[in-house]
Amino acid sequence: MGSFHEYIDEYRKQLEKGAIQKAYKGLMEFIMGLRTHFKNTYPDYFVSGGIYYGYMDMTYFACFPKSLKQRNLKIAIVFLHEAFRVEVWLSANNKQVQQEYWKLFRESDWNKYHVVSTTKGVDSIVEYILVDNPDFSDVDTLTQQIEEGTLKFITDVESFLSAH
Repeated sequence: MGSFHEYIDEYRKQLEKGAIQKAYKGLMEFIMGLRTHFKNTYPDYFVSGGIYYGYMDMTYFACFPKSLKQRNLKIAIVFLHEAFRVEVWLSANNKQVQQEYWKLFRESDWNKYHVVSTTKGVDSIVEYILVDNPDFSDVDTLTQQIEEGTLKFITDVESFLSAH
């Protein structure tokens, strides 16, 4: 493990090359475009006005299908920087709601998607990998993959919740 000073030196060297800034800007523009796509295509979902940019760990935006919003639940479309993948998460508006629905999913032995092992230090309840190692050379196809996977995830979660 290096010192903070050593990390800063490396950070500066990487920034001087210029590729990180261009890649990060392009990635953020893609996420913004994806959020706009969901907002325009699914007007019945409330799509968050902003994007959580994170600390180069995760970047996400949330959408709230009516059936989930009534339960204080939301869907997060998340890019995990280090894992380099796009996931969709079922999340809650607060820790109390998260705990309540996490127990419901855990105790049901639902295995359609990954139910997180604990809620401590975690923002999600259920997670699903939409695209591992996304190909940004074709953003239209990537957007379609994310959209289709997210819609299926939402439908499956809604079906589960309506049965419980």
